[in-house]
Order: sequence, then C-alpha cells, then structure tokens
Amino acid sequence: MGRSKVETFIGFCIKAGKLTLGAGAINTLKNGVFLLIVSGDASENTKKLAVKFKNRLLCPLLICKSGFDTVVNKPDCKMAAVRDKQLAKAILDNLDNNYELYAGGSY
Repeated sequence: MGRSKVETFIGFCIKAGKLTLGAGAINTLKNGVFLLIVSGDASENTKKLAVKFKNRLLCPLLICKSGFDTVVNKPDCKMAAVRDKQLAKAILDNLDNNYELYAGGSY
C-alpha cells in the first residue's frame, strides 16, 4: 500500500530539515513551530508533555494513531515538530483516518 498524503508531506519536512524529532529537541525550540505530532502509543507522560508544548508554542497538535516511528524513519520516536508553515498547513489539510487533530480532553 502506498503512503498517505500526510506521510508524504512529513517526508518533505524531513528532506527540507524542517522536522524536529523527540521531546528533548522540541523543548529547546522557542518559536517557529507550526504543528506538533505525537504518536498514539506514546506514554501518558509524553502525551501530557505534548499538550504542554502545544500550549507553550501555540500550535495545533496532531495524534498519529499507528506507525509514527516508521513515518519519521526513527525507531521509538514519539513526538515531532513541523517548523515549516506551508508544510504544516498541507498536513492539516490532508488528514486521513490515521491522524486526529487534538482538541483537548483525554486521549
């Protein structure tokens, strides 16, 4: 099966150097983040941290229901930040069944 449009745009982010992987690296960013993506199988602490980053960076949070570490091509990666406005918009405009926009509340 081929890649979804969202996965293709995430691949473009990787090639352009506009994707920051991991909570530690995202924590160092002060601004310029347009979208956060967290794996659906991340721990509760990681999900809470993602919500904290979302509130601090004032950007949307996307939940990947499955296969996130293969999408970003990094084993055990649970969180990523998109630092390109156009690619973040393209990802949000092409959401499929594997991705859900977090709107608050519980996972």
